[in-house]
Amino acid sequence: MTPLLAPASRLFAIAFAVALAHEPTSAQDPLDADAKSYPNRTVRIIVPFPPGGPADIVARFVGQKMSEDWGQPVVIENRAGGNTAIGAQAAARSSPDGYTLFAPMDTTMVMNPLVIPNLPYDPLKDFAPITLLTKNMSLVVVRSQGPKTIKELIAKAKANPGRLNMGAGTITSRLGALLFAKTAGIDVQLVPFKGSAEIGQAVLAGTVDFALDSTGTSLPLIQGGQYRALAKYSNRPLPILPDLPSLGVAAELPGLDESSTWVALVAPAGTAPAIVDKIHREVARIYGDPAMIAKLEKAGILAVGSSSPAEFDAFVRSELERWSKVLKDSGNIRLD
Repeated sequence: MTPLLAPASRLFAIAFAVALAHEPTSAQDPLDADAKSYPNRTVRIIVPFPPGGPADIVARFVGQKMSEDWGQPVVIENRAGGNTAIGAQAAARSSPDGYTLFAPMDTTMVMNPLVIPNLPYDPLKDFAPITLLTKNMSLVVVRSQGPKTIKELIAKAKANPGRLNMGAGTITSRLGALLFAKTAGIDVQLVPFKGSAEIGQAVLAGTVDFALDSTGTSLPLIQGGQYRALAKYSNRPLPILPDLPSLGVAAELPGLDESSTWVALVAPAGTAPAIVDKIHREVARIYGDPAMIAKLEKAGILAVGSSSPAEFDAFVRSELERWSKVLKDSGNIRLD
């Protein structure tokens, strides 16, 4: 028979049980403790493009501010190739601890799943959404010695069917370029590139006659007199080039309202929500600084208001639906 506890022993047992019941949550949930101490070492941001493109530019701006605020190094790792799939796969396979982040583009999250079979990642399952960083604007550009207007470019292409080359980088840009050619009724050859740096070299060398390129990488060449921008592929304002007409208006072609690329920030799936929230709040703080926004706009990067993880997730799903319809409606358009 088990002896009864003495009164003093019973009191001690009760006190011990009460103490266990009221232990701090942080001791029971190491994830909360991790979030409070995050980051306490180097954070890397994988960019799926070579240095110099819009994704790289905005990742470096944001990464530098994060490093200053957090007191920890934030390094950019460029993993180009495979239409961003190489960088995406590397990010998806990383530990979900907040120390590897990923700067995907529309190509990564929307276009690849629609046009490439057997992707090595799933954009909706393999990543934890954090926020949208920027919604860039594509420009139709030529060498400074090229056509002076978009109508002049179209006339030149119609006079030389099949002889003009058109450059574009991301799948979104290629689709936008092909839709422009189809709508304008011109026969041109699409030359795909891995990134904006290659596009610039090709335009300047005359390998391509015109190109669709991002504002961020085109702007220095426009300001330096090497590029001429004929139109913006958007109806949104572009303060840094206020007199540049939209493509649909300049070419008098309805239906060419918007072909833009965007850059976001995500983490590997399974990253603690508290860490995701901490990163999101840091980006929101950075984007709340007018000096930071001015710095981005000076570089031709069009910052957007920091979206919440849920808002960004909804945006990706809506883009998947929108571009799926565009691809179906475009019939036999080839992107490569």
